[in-house]
Amino acid sequence: MFSVESVLFIGSLLLLLSIGLSKMSDRLGVPALLLFLGLGMVAGSDGLGGIHFDNAYMAQVLGVLSLAFILFSGGLDTRWQDIKPALTQGFLLSTVGVLLTAGIMAIASVFFFDFTWMEALLLGAIVSSTDAAAVFSILRSKQLGLKGNLRPTLELESGSNDPMAYFLTIALITMMTLPQSSPLILLPILVKHIFFGFLVGAVMGKAMAWTLNHIRLTYFGLYPVLMLALVLLTYSMTGLLGGNTFLAVYIAGLILGNTFTAHKRNIVKFYDGIAWLMQIAMFLALGLLVYPSELLPVLGPGIALSLVLMFFARPIAVFVSLMFVKIGFKDKVFLSWTGLRGAVPIVFATFPLLADIPNASTIFHIVFFIVLTSVLFQGSTFAWVARRLGLDKGSHNDVSGNLENWAEDTSDRFQKIHIKKESSVVGKPILSLGLSPETLIVSIKRGSETVIPNGQTILCENDILLVMGAETDVTGFE
Repeated sequence: MFSVESVLFIGSLLLLLSIGLSKMSDRLGVPALLLFLGLGMVAGSDGLGGIHFDNAYMAQVLGVLSLAFILFSGGLDTRWQDIKPALTQGFLLSTVGVLLTAGIMAIASVFFFDFTWMEALLLGAIVSSTDAAAVFSILRSKQLGLKGNLRPTLELESGSNDPMAYFLTIALITMMTLPQSSPLILLPILVKHIFFGFLVGAVMGKAMAWTLNHIRLTYFGLYPVLMLALVLLTYSMTGLLGGNTFLAVYIAGLILGNTFTAHKRNIVKFYDGIAWLMQIAMFLALGLLVYPSELLPVLGPGIALSLVLMFFARPIAVFVSLMFVKIGFKDKVFLSWTGLRGAVPIVFATFPLLADIPNASTIFHIVFFIVLTSVLFQGSTFAWVARRLGLDKGSHNDVSGNLENWAEDTSDRFQKIHIKKESSVVGKPILSLGLSPETLIVSIKRGSETVIPNGQTILCENDILLVMGAETDVTGFE
């Protein structure tokens, strides 16, 4: 039995090592998330650390909560005007794409393993969704400036396809543990799942924005704590109503992130840090949970399944899902290669373990192996494939990002404000707005141009302003 001090010592040491490995990931050309997983495996029972951890329930709870905060942070950092043109392809990949991937992987699983069709379908469902943590992390760390709508498509798909995979996983486990249940009863459950996920997410996203704009807390540090409580409330309330918790927190983050609120910049930065902490903790715990020695028996068939996923299941799912969408061939090829699997499938693979499904341990280790190969090969070649296809337009690093980094050590706060069509400031010069001397409009993003404004600059619809100064000064801009 470890003492509290020992647990804290080991935990802090693993956290420091993870942060150190994240610095090395770019030099090694390997995604940081893979290094976190590897560190967990090295620290585990079969590794050098010898830390015994086999509590699938604790790993599942940590994984589910971590995914909730990662998805909320991803929604918070996603611009609606960026993903709006990608809604159709994002929705198709999140639904049709998930179903096709699950079906193809199920067929391959029956061929390579001695699985029943239900077990094969369960494995296919678990690995059917791309991973938000992996995609968000790699997109941001590589700072890729992808052409067209590729970036928002990837972000939208990875943030919204977990609910379908989650539903398929739970539905199949239910049918395996309760053989008398009819598949027909699953349809109303799916409708309820999606309906309450959207409803609670939308309501709570609006409630979060209203709260931030109207509450006046004595201590500034309580605002992130308030949001922490609201995210947990969104997640738990959705679950109690029978809705999809992952969908709810993503929608709530998306709505909050695209609504003008006080303290937004600080909230976003706080949750960016929380998302990284959750990613490290989740990948370390999942790495500790697996026994590398048990991966050896599934090595050969595991490699075969990984190849099926990367070169057949994902490309077929992408090309079939998007056959009626106006999107270039190279774009489809890139989307086919960048369907990264990560922590989500591993977390979902703990559900069969806890439900005592036949071959659950084998399924878990197969899923873990597929994730390792996906992050290693697809994650490491993400930028290379984009360049080879001519889809990388350069570093995704705009003037507002540079200015925010420059202002890190100052007390001034930067905000990005999107001027909408109905805004009262459209058509007015900056000089007429009556801003206080402490408020400065630093730059204006107008289409593909960056405008350095002066007092006579006329504000236009869809302008994106970078504002420094008093938040209350620009409350009526949006």
